[in-house]
Amino acid sequence: MTGKDMLNEADDSGPSGYAAARLRLLTEDARSGPPRRAALAALTDTWLGGLFAAGNGTPRGVSLIAVGGYGRAELSPRSDLDLLLLHDGGAPEAVAALADRLWYPVWDLGLDLDHSVRTPTEARRTAAEDLKAQLGLLDARHIAGDLGLTTALRTSVLADWRNQAPKRLPALREMGEERAERMGELQYLLEPDLKEARGGLRDVTALRAVAASWLADAPREGLAEARRRLLDARDALHLTTGRATDRLALQEQDQVAAELGMLDADALLRQVYEAARVIAYATDVTWREVGRVLRSRSVRPRLRAMLGGRPAPDRSPLAEGVVEQDGEVVLARTARPERDPVLPLRAAAAAAQAGLPLSPHAVRRMATGARPLPTPWPAEAREQLVTLLGSGRPTVQVWEALEAEGLVNSMLPDWGRVRCRPQRNAVHLWTVDRHLIETAVRASEFTRRVHRPDLLLVAALLHDIGKGWPGDHSVAGEVIAEDVATRIGFDHHDVTVIATLVRHHLLLVETATRRDLDDPATVRAVAEAVGTTGTLELLHALTEADALATGPAAWSSWRAALVADLVGRVSAVLAGDVPADPAQAAPTAEHERLALEAVATGAPVLALRAQTEPPAGPAGEPEPLGVELLIAVPDQPGVLPAVAGVLAVHRLTVRAAELRALDLPDGVEGSVLLLDWRVAAEYGSLPQAARLRADLVRALDGSLDIAARLAERDAAYPRRRGVVAPPPRVTVAPAASRHATVIEVRAQDAPGLLFRIGQALEDAGVRVRSAHASTLGANAVDAFYVTQEPGVPLPGDEAVAVARKLEEGLRS
Repeated sequence: MTGKDMLNEADDSGPSGYAAARLRLLTEDARSGPPRRAALAALTDTWLGGLFAAGNGTPRGVSLIAVGGYGRAELSPRSDLDLLLLHDGGAPEAVAALADRLWYPVWDLGLDLDHSVRTPTEARRTAAEDLKAQLGLLDARHIAGDLGLTTALRTSVLADWRNQAPKRLPALREMGEERAERMGELQYLLEPDLKEARGGLRDVTALRAVAASWLADAPREGLAEARRRLLDARDALHLTTGRATDRLALQEQDQVAAELGMLDADALLRQVYEAARVIAYATDVTWREVGRVLRSRSVRPRLRAMLGGRPAPDRSPLAEGVVEQDGEVVLARTARPERDPVLPLRAAAAAAQAGLPLSPHAVRRMATGARPLPTPWPAEAREQLVTLLGSGRPTVQVWEALEAEGLVNSMLPDWGRVRCRPQRNAVHLWTVDRHLIETAVRASEFTRRVHRPDLLLVAALLHDIGKGWPGDHSVAGEVIAEDVATRIGFDHHDVTVIATLVRHHLLLVETATRRDLDDPATVRAVAEAVGTTGTLELLHALTEADALATGPAAWSSWRAALVADLVGRVSAVLAGDVPADPAQAAPTAEHERLALEAVATGAPVLALRAQTEPPAGPAGEPEPLGVELLIAVPDQPGVLPAVAGVLAVHRLTVRAAELRALDLPDGVEGSVLLLDWRVAAEYGSLPQAARLRADLVRALDGSLDIAARLAERDAAYPRRRGVVAPPPRVTVAPAASRHATVIEVRAQDAPGLLFRIGQALEDAGVRVRSAHASTLGANAVDAFYVTQEPGVPLPGDEAVAVARKLEEGLRS
């Protein structure tokens, strides 16, 4: 049905008829995607053409032109209308009246309008001064009026663009890079901007502009389909929100997915990421080609004058069948992919080692012609994979080139399940597959720390390969990693080590931050899981690489120190030493001094100190670790809630917390609890230690009602509503300790949370023997070692009851 037919069906060619026909078109289930966008553009053309021709006052030498997205006939439900009223300079009053006749009905319907009225000379001058205006005119399309005027403008604008391309294209590239820096990469964002983020619709427009310059062209494989998918997603977003938005917000993703007939929000994001990856890769390849062409244009005239003809390109050998040419890695003339199944990995490793991109033509030739690798892989293939993974940052662009042509999936079939898989965790910066590559990049920095760097790099590539399968991804990943490592050609011993690393890649950091390292059972459990000092060494490096590749919130000097401490203890056990019982752990000199003072005064003693690590990284700046708070308190009931409550009253955020009983020197009677906490001021500066101590004394003797103070503050300053957090979870960790019952708490961090937990445990009549609390982003992950009065673990039923009551209290 044409735009005219749709208006005739509405029985009204005016604004109300257009609005009715538009609404009917947008609500039709039978038409969506490109047909609906084209139909909406045709309907709008017909309506605007009618407005243009209405009355007897249409001047000669005037045309109405659609530019930008409307010029490409890509109207989404809430797209604005980009219009140019072009005139030859005659009858200015009549042109002004025509403009009013066109613009006001659009405004009356509440449609966004980007409009201008110009002569051809003015339009070309504006395009020369404004790159965005010039890009819009490249998509100019005639709607009504003088077709010759429109055609002449299009011809002159395209000629200007091609003549100015050597200067304009670098500016266009810089504009895209600035936008990418500001908006991020679409293929990794949980709430991406479909238009402005890197790999979005703006980049597709830029690729069209490059093609129009005749200097270079984008890889066409999959590009049109990727663009269609992003446009479809934007259409669905407009329809579900009723707004002209390009940001795919979390709360709208399920509705958008349903509008597109997809299973869920994850399926939607994965499809969007796939499209963005195609566009981003095409963008990289295109701009690389533009740079090559512009460089050759500036160098070639001088070389021709010197050599008397066109110079042959230099080709430098890099590996068997692989050469460098003009800043890219290409195949040698003698290369035979159909006879050399290792060639793709050899070329990739050579490119990464040289820090050069793989030519897209070479990758495509290998993808279509190379024979698949036999099973198990030959030793050279395995070594080339390890070389590629150990090349550091250049590995990323080379891997992306292999992925773009399907070579990764052909070599590692299990990769398809993690490719472009979103991770709905704000701590993670990347999709699952990119995180695996980032982990390998990070692991490449630690290859001097381990005896088997090959096992470290392959384990880094595979450690999250189980994500996307039901159940614990570490358990599923162990099975997959064992199969992949066998196919790659590792022997039985190495396969077992890689599978163990994948199975336990979270073991060290979870144990170090959530368990009592002074408890022999903790250390023995890790030693039994790891098995050997060699595996422990690899697991230590993998743990750090994994955390660094996750994002800045996942690793710190504090976590590194805890993991290193655990590794040292486990290493001692594996070497035959037995860890000391927690009752025999020797305190530091400062701990002992505070404890003796607490015994002598019968009151709490505090020490506040800023804590920084030695300079780290190229900037040489110390990593801020907040403030370390040491408290020694004579052993008594209610210490944990009292300390946590006082800190909450003073608006101190607890980033990490350790609590344990401290043995005193011989001859000193009494028992002291030592609290080693890391805190930061929520607002302003830190309070003085004397004020904290005074309030802690009052909290312990009952004269300071912490709960009332916090409730009073909450009433005066109610918290703003945000994203609904998952409910808290409290569990009993079975067999985590022989000396105490371990209760684990995972909850949304909030002021006073540790106070509420401590008070609930106090009310339950249990004694907190030690506590280990940490805050990861907005999540609190805490473990409490509790006993009943004789100092023994709680019976199983009682432990479950305490955990259940604590969880109910935190939910309320």
